[in-house]
Amino acid sequence: MMRTITATLVGGAGLLLSSPAFATDLSDIADGRGLTGSLKILGMLTMMSLLPAMVMTMTSFTRIIIVLSFVRTGIGSMQTPPSQVIVGIALFLTMFTMAPVTDQIYQDAYQPYAAEQIDINQAYERASTPLRAFMLRQTREADLALFYRAANEPFPETEEQVPMRIAIPAFVISEMTTAFQMGVLVLLPFLLIDIATASTLMSMGMMMVPPTSISLPLKLLLFVVVDGWHLLTESLLRSFA
Repeated sequence: MMRTITATLVGGAGLLLSSPAFATDLSDIADGRGLTGSLKILGMLTMMSLLPAMVMTMTSFTRIIIVLSFVRTGIGSMQTPPSQVIVGIALFLTMFTMAPVTDQIYQDAYQPYAAEQIDINQAYERASTPLRAFMLRQTREADLALFYRAANEPFPETEEQVPMRIAIPAFVISEMTTAFQMGVLVLLPFLLIDIATASTLMSMGMMMVPPTSISLPLKLLLFVVVDGWHLLTESLLRSFA
């Protein structure tokens, strides 16, 4: 787990530290040029504050948390499971699905950089390559083309030519689209139960009985019988394969 977190920190910090404002070498601090060192420290602190946003938008977290939220909404159990539990499940599933990417970042970027075999710019390039490849595998071509048209740039021939400033928003839009598509499939069985329950109560003349008081146990029973958490987790993991 710590290796995964460290690799994610290195890959994220490189996004800012590789910019022209922070492109100078860390040896400048030893040469007495304190301003550059201060800027690098400021950049690292800034990236640490942006890390939660990066985890939510540059990993599988977005799709997972949205689908899990749809499940809770479809069941209609209000705050069960609690939001903290859903976020925790989403985080650990994200760590699982992103493990091959973060392992590659750790081996190709962090270890050589920690051993002073490469500089920060090379570490950024090596860290961004597997992360960009992961995002582009999940990104729809139409969403990628949308941002290229907005930027008035020609469509690239290879994924290495896609800059992060275009890959990230295109990935986020694609993830939300995929998550809503999965959410529709998740909500349909619960919707059918709600409709059947409401129709049955109306036909029996029980207008004053809240349909949710009858449909909630039925939906929970259905979810347990079909082993819903197992099927949901399997579907989420397969969607990233």
